[in-house]
Amino acid sequence: MRHLPGERHKLPGNRTSLASYAARNFQFEVSHAVATITLNRPDRKNPLTFESYAELRDLFRTMTHADDVKVVVLTGAGENFCSGGDVHEIIGPLTKLDTPGLLAFTQMTGDLVKAIRACPQPIVAAIDGICVGAGAILALASDIRFGTARSKTAFLFTRVGLAGCDMGACAMLPRVIGQGRAAELLYTGRNLSGDEAERWGFFNRLCAPDALLKDAQTLAAELAAGPTFAHGMTKKMLHHEWNMGIDEAIDAEAQAQAICMATNDFHRAYHAFVAKQKPEFKGD
Repeated sequence: MRHLPGERHKLPGNRTSLASYAARNFQFEVSHAVATITLNRPDRKNPLTFESYAELRDLFRTMTHADDVKVVVLTGAGENFCSGGDVHEIIGPLTKLDTPGLLAFTQMTGDLVKAIRACPQPIVAAIDGICVGAGAILALASDIRFGTARSKTAFLFTRVGLAGCDMGACAMLPRVIGQGRAAELLYTGRNLSGDEAERWGFFNRLCAPDALLKDAQTLAAELAAGPTFAHGMTKKMLHHEWNMGIDEAIDAEAQAQAICMATNDFHRAYHAFVAKQKPEFKGD
């Protein structure tokens, strides 16, 4: 039985279980505290629709309260990641909307990126084949990106007469690969090959296509076994410190680290070190 993300089994402290969440517009599964989201329209290279945008937004918002998800893997089915907004189901209808309707759509897509960045779980994107348009933004908004040599990433908004400043691209991409390289990609909309994407720092590593998902899930499992409260704090600070000066960031990190020092995981790590054992983190 399917429920909306916000309706999943409520636990004390407004915690939520997502293990049995049945997605409508993509595949979703939780295994050993790792949630895998698979965009699943392989015949069209996994394009997004109005419905999948909204469901992804709502699901990532719910991740904030998910008790059983420590890390998220985002990938696509059928040797491609995502071909962006569906030409027939999104682009065509957009040409018939008035300005308020268009703004409602662009704000919704932006809300998806906000939800991705606000959820405390690290997100590992496993990117093969086509990764373009809004699909490239989903990859960009993720925390860690694994790619393949055959992948093709493009921020191709200018090719359809739009600005490159879509869904936060002009803010995020320069911080990942640098201002000049970001400007080139956002102005030209050209394909970024897998090898080039790794050299430029867009991909953390390149994987063999048949090992890509396994490699991403292996890293996700390692992160899920770590101090997940501290991981969430790290993600929060990576996000918030974009808008801080160095002195302000140092002060904010002092407070964040003091909070982490009060966790049981910090004490577990100390006692494990003294006992010459590996700590077993529990995220509290």
